[in-house]
Amino acid sequence: MAQTVEVDEIVVVDDGSTDGTSDWIRKAYPNVHLITQENKGVSTARNEGIKATRSEWIALLDSDDVWLPEKVEMQIDALRKEPSYRICHTEEKWIYKGEERPVAPAYRKQGGWIFEACLPVCAISPSTVMIHREVFKEVGWFDETLPACEDYDLWLRISSRYPVLLIDEPLIEKHGGHEDQLSNRRGMDRYRIEGLRKVLSSSVLDTKNEMAALNVFRSKCALYAKGAEKRGRSEEAAVYWAMESEEF
Repeated sequence: MAQTVEVDEIVVVDDGSTDGTSDWIRKAYPNVHLITQENKGVSTARNEGIKATRSEWIALLDSDDVWLPEKVEMQIDALRKEPSYRICHTEEKWIYKGEERPVAPAYRKQGGWIFEACLPVCAISPSTVMIHREVFKEVGWFDETLPACEDYDLWLRISSRYPVLLIDEPLIEKHGGHEDQLSNRRGMDRYRIEGLRKVLSSSVLDTKNEMAALNVFRSKCALYAKGAEKRGRSEEAAVYWAMESEEF
């Protein structure tokens, strides 16, 4: 609502909240398209929201993030100047328990063909992106079977097919430090491993990207297996040691 340009539509998905969110939105923002559903997870919520839109371009906003006022205007201008791009993201500010912190070097954003940069960690933040809806038709939706790292999985599928436009300026605030963050889950690499398996099995990677993805896949499998062994989960470790030698 505070953007310097008016957006075409706003869709809010209430994924089974219990804090009165839906009632508040109905009263305060009656023109917002509100979708309420039983708690089904972030992927289902995002997918339902995207499917409910009509606009050519989709921008996401997670519940614990904030768009800065010029975010949408600057992305629209950038995409008009670079019409061949189908996805654009921006830099971000990190706010931890109310205090700004520097963005870790591993999470600094990159532009262009960034598939390799997307392999170690989640290199794109959902709240920074603007995506053409045709992209979802080609690469698919957020994976609703993944309880976490669903964004990592999607960015692998997108960045293996599309270059990514970067606005090298922080246009969102990413808030952290609260207990219910999905990124607080332990063992996140097991979900990244699933995303890597999917993209390695997809036959869309060129030789360079395939080798890079395979190296990261094997490294993450070995690291996870060692961690499972250390915690006495020998059967789980055996599964990931077997995956580490898997061929595609």
